[in-house]
Formats: sequence, C-alpha cells, structure tokens
Amino acid sequence: MPAAESVGRMIGRGLGPVVRSTPQAAGGVLRRLLEVAIDGSGRLPSAKTSAAKQLERHTGSVDDAIQGIIDLHVRLASAQGFATNLGGIAALPIMLPANLTGVAVLQTRMVAAIAHLRGYDLNDNRVRTALIMCLLGGEQMARRIVDGTLPTSPLAVATAPMFDPRLDAEVAQLVLHDLTARVGGKNVALAIIRRVPLLGGGVGAAMDGIATHQIGAYAKSELVTRRFGLTYR
Repeated sequence: MPAAESVGRMIGRGLGPVVRSTPQAAGGVLRRLLEVAIDGSGRLPSAKTSAAKQLERHTGSVDDAIQGIIDLHVRLASAQGFATNLGGIAALPIMLPANLTGVAVLQTRMVAAIAHLRGYDLNDNRVRTALIMCLLGGEQMARRIVDGTLPTSPLAVATAPMFDPRLDAEVAQLVLHDLTARVGGKNVALAIIRRVPLLGGGVGAAMDGIATHQIGAYAKSELVTRRFGLTYR
C-alpha cells in the first residue's frame, strides 16, 4: 500500500490529462466516483446506510435526518488526512489530488443520501446525472443555465421523461472541469496562506467544509420530496 503522500503525488500528476478530457473519459471518471459514493467502499458506508443511520438517530424525521447528513459530511470534509484512508479512494481513476477526490466522494454521497431520503431512485440514470449536477452548487448552476451551458436544473433532469446520455456526458465533463478549477484556486490560496505558520491546514479544512455545506444546502432545496403522502421506510 503506497503512502498517502505518494498517492497524492501520483493522482496530482494526472491533473493535466483530466482538464483536457473528452466527455467519454469524464463520464467514466464521474461514474466511478458515483459508484464509490453511492455503494460505499472500505470504511466509507454507502449513501443509503448513511441515510438510514441519520433517520434512526432523528426518530424518523426526514427533514432532521437530511440536516444531520449535511452536518456530518461538513465535519468529514473539514477533517484533515481522511482522503487516502478511505478504502477505494486510491483506486479511483480520478486524476485529481487525493484531498479533492475524497471531498468530491463525500459530497456526492451526501447529495445521494439526501436524494434517497427524498424518494429518488439512486439506480436511475436520470437521478445520477442530477446528483453530479448538484456538485456545481446553486450559484454555478444558475449561471450555467443563464449562459446556456446547461439546459435545466438537477430537479428537472431527475424527473425528466427519459434519460439523456448526451446531457449526461456534457454534465460529467463540465463538473470534472469545475473540480479541477477548484484545485487551482484552492492551491493558490493555500500557497499564500502557508507562509503564515499553522494557518494552512485550518484554512484548507474550512474551505472544504464551507463548500460541502453550500452543496448540501443546495441539494436540500433543489431535490424536493417525491414521497407525497407516504412515510419513509
């Protein structure tokens, strides 16, 4: 098993090819990320398991369980050194730095758990496209719809009459490029902050936590319930 630092360097070296990836390659990367996030891997429980634990903890209240999911994943994303300790992360064919890979998996699992509690079928390809779209966050989604880069919202995609494989490929490439852009912005900020002793790690953790909270809040508002008149089981 390679050390965490070695894994991070190995993944980081592949950053360039991903930025130039085709929609097909990006789709393969995001599908693997979805598999790990939804099904779990190693010490990372599945999205449904995470949802069930929060539902039990909050005595059956779906809204409280969803907030619990967001709070949990914000804490996890803020934790330092977790990325390469999650089973399956090192094997992900995602050419991103290890920390961002871990955070992206956690954010996707968070959104998937929210969707599951709201009554969406995580095996539905339309829903899976919508889950990935949620990683852009509300501000980016609104901008992309206005400028015509994306035709509609995650909710509309999740409930569309048919799955659109072309849109799925476009979304995968767009989201993967957005993730790589976050790497650049975060690394520049941290390069400056690291000049001040003891600040770098704390600021990096805060940035991951804030981003995760924003995505969770967006998914909570966007993926409205589909369990009308039903009690969660």
